[in-house]
Amino acid sequence: MAGSSHGHTPAAWTGVTIAFFGFCVAGAFMVMAQPLGFWAGMAMVALSPVVGGVMRSMGLGQPKNVHAVPQPQPRAAVTPEPAGVEG
Repeated sequence: MAGSSHGHTPAAWTGVTIAFFGFCVAGAFMVMAQPLGFWAGMAMVALSPVVGGVMRSMGLGQPKNVHAVPQPQPRAAVTPEPAGVEG
């Protein structure tokens, strides 16, 4: 994946960061036994792909043609030379 720069865009980093903080908020409020705070953190997690998608549609994501699958090139027919023949 190093050659494809998978996920190295502002849209991807923003979406992951929002999801990370949402999980942290939800986890902290779960330990404190505060359901409202937990669901607020889960709302942040649910919002993260929306924000990432909007940023991608604004042009801050990776272009679609970057992940094009390379097509195999046809090989040229090679006929072996008989033994003892100098070319």
